Amino acid sequence: MKRLFITGLFIITLPLCIFAQHSGESSGKQLSILQDSLVRLGNAIVNAQIDIDRITASATFTKTLVSALKIPNSFLFPFDSLKTISILNSPDNRFRIFSWHIIYIDGSYRFFGAIQMNTGGPLKLYPLIDYSPVFNNPEDSVTDNRKWYGAQYYKIARVEAANPYYVVLGWKGNTAESTKKVIDVISFKNDKLQLGLPVFDEKGKTKRRVIFEYNRQASMMLQYVPDQHLIVFDNLVPPDKKSKDKLTTYGPDLSYNGFRLKNGRWEYVDNLDMRNVPDPHDADYIDPKTNTDGPKPTMPTKKVP
Repeated sequence: MKRLFITGLFIITLPLCIFAQHSGESSGKQLSILQDSLVRLGNAIVNAQIDIDRITASATFTKTLVSALKIPNSFLFPFDSLKTISILNSPDNRFRIFSWHIIYIDGSYRFFGAIQMNTGGPLKLYPLIDYSPVFNNPEDSVTDNRKWYGAQYYKIARVEAANPYYVVLGWKGNTAESTKKVIDVISFKNDKLQLGLPVFDEKGKTKRRVIFEYNRQASMMLQYVPDQHLIVFDNLVPPDKKSKDKLTTYGPDLSYNGFRLKNGRWEYVDNLDMRNVPDPHDADYIDPKTNTDGPKPTMPTKKVP
C-alpha cells in the first residue's frame, strides 16, 4: 500500500517537475533573446550620432528591460552580455541596481536606472528618475526614487546599523567642463525606497550624500576598502588661489581623505596615510569613454539639414 502511494505521488508530481523545468528553460530563452535586443539598444545609446536617436534608443531600452524583468526568475539572470550599463547586486542579494546614461551633444548627461527587488515572485521595481537638474541642495536632501541624484554606480556596500542601509559609489558625468562622483545611500523604510541619509559627518556638518566635482580632463579615485570600513578619495584642489570658486578647475593633489565607518556613521578623515590602504586605484568602474570591452562611444553630432 505504501509503495502504491509513493508511486502515485511520483506520477502526480513528475509532470509538475517537468513543467517547472521547461518553464525555467523557456524563461531563460526569452531572457536571452531580450538580452540580445538590449545589447543592440545599449550600443545605440552609446554610439548614435544625434541626441534624438540616443534618447529614442534609451526609451526603447527601458521598455525592453522592464519586459525582461517581468519574466519569472529574471532576478537570477545576470545580463552579463550587457556591457554598456552597470548592474550591481547588493551584498545580501536583496536587490540589484541597473544604471546607465546618455551623453548629449552639448557635453551634458542624463542618467537612467531601476532597482529590482529579489521577491522570488512578481516583479517589484523602483524606477529611478533623474532629478539632478532641479536639485537645489542635493547633499542635504533625502528623497525617493522619483527624485534621484542620477549616477552610474560601480560599488555597493551594506552597512550594519540599527536600521541597515547601503552605501553606493557612482560616476556622474556632468558637463563639457566637469565630472562628478557621488557617495549616496539606499535604504528602505516601511517598504519604501529612500535615497540619502544623514550619516556623513564632515568638519562639523552632516551630509545626506557626498558629491565631488572636478575638471573633466582629470581622474579622481573614489574607492571603498571593506577591510578597513573606509571610503577613500583623492583630495581635490584648484590650480591656483584665483580658481578657488571654480570647481571645474579642480583636480587631485596626490593626497587622500576619506570617511571611516563608526557606529553606523561615516566620520571624515583628513590626510590619510595611503601606505595602510591597499590598491589605491578606482578599478571598479571603467569610464565608458575608455571601455575596451564594450562599444566605443562617440560624441553625438548635430543633424545636418
